[in-house]
Amino acid sequence: MDRRNFLQRMTAASTGLGAAGAGAAETGQVRFAVRGFTCVTCAVGLEAMLKQQPGVVRAQASYPEGRVVIGFDGRRTNVSALRDFIQQTAGFTVQEEGPAAPPAS
Repeated sequence: MDRRNFLQRMTAASTGLGAAGAGAAETGQVRFAVRGFTCVTCAVGLEAMLKQQPGVVRAQASYPEGRVVIGFDGRRTNVSALRDFIQQTAGFTVQEEGPAAPPAS
């Protein structure tokens, strides 16, 4: 992973945090194991970048666990597109762990 480029993308993504998922209905969930997190900033940055993607309703990444859980609107995105974004744009290696648990109410 190119740390400098990742940090630049993360900073750009954080300026409009939350806009992409506004008003979207969560119809799907996925949990990925993530390799490449070197610090908490990686997890926070990935969350910020994901939340800017069309169809992403929520994203929660954990550095200690090496995991990200994503809730998404299946009419606007899918698991394959999310995997590709994380690997190609954010620069992490991911493996699907299956559906995530429903969000806590």
